[in-house]
Amino acid sequence: MPAPAASPTGGVYRLVRALWLGLAHAVGAVFRGVGQGARNLDPAHRKDGVALLLLGVSLIVAAGTWADLKGPVGDLVEILVTGAFGRLDLLVPLLFGTVAVRLIRHPEKPEANGRIAIGLSALVIGVLGQVHIACGSPARGDGMQGIRDAGGLIGWAAATPLSYTMTDVLAVPLLVLLTVFGLLVVTATPVNAVPQRLRQLGVRLGLVRDPAVEEVPGDDERYEEQWREALPARPRGRGGPAPEVYDPEDAEREALSRRRTRARRPAAARPDGPDAVDVAAAAAAALDGAVLHGMPPSPLVADLTQGVGTGDREPTTPTPTRAPAPAPAPAPQPVARPARTGADSGVPDLTKTPPPQERELPARAEQLQLSGDITYALPSLDLLTRGGPGKARSAANDAIVAALTTVFTEFKVDARVTGFTRGPTVTRYEVELGPAVKVERITALAKNIAYAVASPDVRIISPIPGKSAVGIEIPNTDREMVNLGDVLRLAESAEDDDPMLVAFGKDVEGGYVMHSLAKMPHMLVAGATGSGKSSCINCLITSVMMRATPEDVRMILVDPKRVELTAYEGIPHLITPIITNPKRAAEALQWVVREMDLRYDDLAAYGYRHIDDFNRAVREGKVKPPEGSERELQPYPYLLVIVDELADLMMVAPRDVEDAIVRITQLARAAGIHLVLATQRPSVDVVTGLIKANVPSRLAFATSSLADSRVILDQPGAEKLIGKGDGLFLPMGANKPTRMQGAFVTEEEVAAVVQHCKDQMAPVFRDDVVVGTKQKKEIDEDIGDDLDLLCQAAELVVSTQFGSTSMLQRKLRVGFAKAGRLMDLMESRNIVGPSEGSKARDVLVKPDELDGVLAVIRGESEG
Repeated sequence: MPAPAASPTGGVYRLVRALWLGLAHAVGAVFRGVGQGARNLDPAHRKDGVALLLLGVSLIVAAGTWADLKGPVGDLVEILVTGAFGRLDLLVPLLFGTVAVRLIRHPEKPEANGRIAIGLSALVIGVLGQVHIACGSPARGDGMQGIRDAGGLIGWAAATPLSYTMTDVLAVPLLVLLTVFGLLVVTATPVNAVPQRLRQLGVRLGLVRDPAVEEVPGDDERYEEQWREALPARPRGRGGPAPEVYDPEDAEREALSRRRTRARRPAAARPDGPDAVDVAAAAAAALDGAVLHGMPPSPLVADLTQGVGTGDREPTTPTPTRAPAPAPAPAPQPVARPARTGADSGVPDLTKTPPPQERELPARAEQLQLSGDITYALPSLDLLTRGGPGKARSAANDAIVAALTTVFTEFKVDARVTGFTRGPTVTRYEVELGPAVKVERITALAKNIAYAVASPDVRIISPIPGKSAVGIEIPNTDREMVNLGDVLRLAESAEDDDPMLVAFGKDVEGGYVMHSLAKMPHMLVAGATGSGKSSCINCLITSVMMRATPEDVRMILVDPKRVELTAYEGIPHLITPIITNPKRAAEALQWVVREMDLRYDDLAAYGYRHIDDFNRAVREGKVKPPEGSERELQPYPYLLVIVDELADLMMVAPRDVEDAIVRITQLARAAGIHLVLATQRPSVDVVTGLIKANVPSRLAFATSSLADSRVILDQPGAEKLIGKGDGLFLPMGANKPTRMQGAFVTEEEVAAVVQHCKDQMAPVFRDDVVVGTKQKKEIDEDIGDDLDLLCQAAELVVSTQFGSTSMLQRKLRVGFAKAGRLMDLMESRNIVGPSEGSKARDVLVKPDELDGVLAVIRGESEG
């Protein structure tokens, strides 16, 4: 039977379907590309785009409401705008235009957008409701034109329920209160501050005399006046006279206008004259305190303030792990000592600004993708709260400058305070010495300086790394909190996707400290109780959860205290449940050693030197298993082992724990396995010499003695820390530790991040990590029923270090045959040596190893 002929209709259908699908794929690709480009767009450009869009909408609405625009657009404006706002549709373009101008002029204040939106909504609803009632409260039955001639649909929706339920007598006052509330919210004015704001308005309009002329100015006004008076006048030959009236807005606009030209200009060609100094000082003063929520300012400000109070000293070497510090504001004229002649002789600013640093991001590590169709969304940074702006200086800083100057004058030391950098916890004051003055003259005055500033925790750095100055670190009387979210937001803005990048805190210069655990590669965290060690561990684990998927990083958490890390139970990053038994922790460390050996076997078999190279080759399909093998190669995740209390492990099984830690720290770097050891007892029996030699990165919090500081850092300093997160960070390769204030994350933030991770994926534990399973006791057959006697004999021989058969007869009250048998059993288990005639046998086991010997005799796992 012949096959039926193909229908021409079916061919046309397939052609049309193919064309349609091709066109749909092309359009989708274009829109996906545009969306991806929008996500990668600079946030400043995105904000400008929204502002310009609002400006365009305001122009269209103005044309439709003011000029009676014809056509479809005019009809749409009449339906939407006039129908919604009624008689007040003429004010809608002004409303959109005002919002657009604010977004353009103040892009650095996004946190106020929500407040302004709420306030404007309340203001518009209240006003339109009153207009609707004033126009006779037209109803839907009066037609749409009647509603448009009144308060529009918004006014109708706001006024009609109130008028229906409580008449116009109560509806109008309620709408007036709503209008007042919206006005207060928009202007950010509390009710108790209304008289003060009205008085300020009267002063601006010239109706009221300025009361500040007769009152004593506050700290901010006093600093501003002193700074203006101390601003150096420009030389006549190089520029005009110094401006009498300082406008922060003009200074900021002038500084921002030079952004592109200064970014392209080499460092040697940048202007260093008085003009540049004035603009830099003005920009720094304008942005004092404007660093919102702990985020650093634009690199431009740090660039402009270079040289303000620093003279011609060489810049410090850029540190790749520290972000540029916020630009501080000028401080008042220094007291007592006259200024020296030099490059910085005319600038009274003592607030030091670190030189501009182009942050060199660490090499990107391999970001592994989840296999199959598993979708995992990283937690949003909105789960972590923002911090407030950091202070650049306060009245206490000036008092300490005066006290230091007085000490140098009284003891006749040719030295002066040339500036200071304020951190969240301590302020470092820079002291320059005169000619032929020894540094020891300053260090010998440590107790006198502590007496003068009324603080026992004074730390002297001689010299400051990279500078010809001595640093004196004095705690602040008003400490500031460093939030974990601020540090992680800076890492996100730098587009650094290293999954092992963790946030540590903020250094003494105001720069955020972050470092990759993959580069450390192992770290020791130690400090006394209450010094901030547990908060540091929480920040470390939270940083990993915020930046890494479970296939990027897997973790083993050891918590002998049983209360510190319980909040992380059940997160998908865990490779095994949280370990609380010290004996099981030793077994887990032994498993890590075996896992490291397996990874090195793969690296050696396929010819790669680092796990990142191997993972990249696996993902690109360059590595394939041998023919006939059923194994499926998968990228190896980083393995992070965190031990919250090392002392408990060293007390239970010191030899096994030390051997495993030493082997891991010696070899595991290339295998992607990293160790974080924490302890509150940094003694030599816990942090042994072998552990210290193989753990290069250290983080010391406040210790109780100088000996403990030497154990952690191999140098003094930690005993002078003030606690609560104040620490010294010494990463691998650094010569001197960095003073920093550790970041803090609340329990509520940790719970929110943990819950997000749990909702995304359930944990998948490894079966070969034996944790918490009780092994079956296997008693040797030759022991038989003499287990209890053998344990007593072993305990007696090991504790007395005397192996004699006659002693067993007397102590255990057994016969000679039984005592000889017990001695032979101990000899077969290497507890005592062989018989040497009538002499006592050598005991081969030390008393501290007795627990392990008894566990072996009973058939339990040692350790």
